[in-house]
Amino acid sequence: MPIRRAVIHQIDKKPDGSPAVLHLATDSLPETQAIENLLHDVNDSYNAKTGKAWGFFHGESGAYPLSGWLGKFVNGDMEFIDFTRTAAEHLTKLMEESNLSVGGHVLFAFYTQGLTDYLTVAILQQVETIAVTADLGVATSRHLDTGTLSLAARINLSEWRSNPASKQYISFIKGKNGRKSSDYFRDFIGCQEGIDGPGETRTLLKAFSDFVESEDLHEESAREKTMTLVDYATTQTKMGEPISLEELSGLIDEDRPKAFYDHIRNKDYGLSPEIPADKRTLNQFRRYTGRAEGMSISFESHLLGSKIEFDQANSSLTIRNLPTQLIGQLKRRAA
Repeated sequence: MPIRRAVIHQIDKKPDGSPAVLHLATDSLPETQAIENLLHDVNDSYNAKTGKAWGFFHGESGAYPLSGWLGKFVNGDMEFIDFTRTAAEHLTKLMEESNLSVGGHVLFAFYTQGLTDYLTVAILQQVETIAVTADLGVATSRHLDTGTLSLAARINLSEWRSNPASKQYISFIKGKNGRKSSDYFRDFIGCQEGIDGPGETRTLLKAFSDFVESEDLHEESAREKTMTLVDYATTQTKMGEPISLEELSGLIDEDRPKAFYDHIRNKDYGLSPEIPADKRTLNQFRRYTGRAEGMSISFESHLLGSKIEFDQANSSLTIRNLPTQLIGQLKRRAA
């Protein structure tokens, strides 16, 4: 993950209403193992977050100027340090207007992962810890806390340049305490939501369930394909990358690599070729299976509470909306 440029500015703002004080860096950080480790930790923490949203820039305006400054940097008309200093000044003004905001160290990191250029912007808090000194004493030390990351965004610069009509080249963390706690940061980025990550993931899983049913797969084969989907999607989420439907289709069925992809297209589920995976939704998608005395049952966990009810006291299942093929068989048997 080569870091092209990295800068840290500091905004000193306390929640007591006192004015914010901006401390600007004069140049980009030198390339060191420390900054590599910092960005690695920030990315790991960011990728692990479940409450993210995906979107795209508002049109450039006085209210949303960041995309204009970023465009100047990308086009070579503005140095990275100047872009970050101008952006930090704007962020400080927005912090002043937000009663819920506190200051922090603002990291701007421009880097390449694979063939893709990214810009990550994150507000990091500094915390105190106790360290053991060389003479086995103890001392207070301070470090940037990447584990509790709550205000951060990642911009896929390559996609923004090559496909400006895309609605998912920006991702950002949504505030846990309601939108107001992070609205000022989203306004700073100038981002509007364009892709519903949880909704897209649910649609993908519904398409997969329909595909498994239409293929009339054996239980073991269905289980293997389910695990393939979950493992691939989880891996992509950990890397901060979207799910490629075409790549996923090839993994699900190596003999017919286009089968699942064609199923999605033919049924018109409305999915984009690449979708951001929602970790929480994926974790709910597991199969329960069981076989005993001539009976075999297999279903995805997300059906519990909707189409399937489990009565723990009586060790029984109530199943609604049975497959049409099964209903037909039962009706013929009863006739």
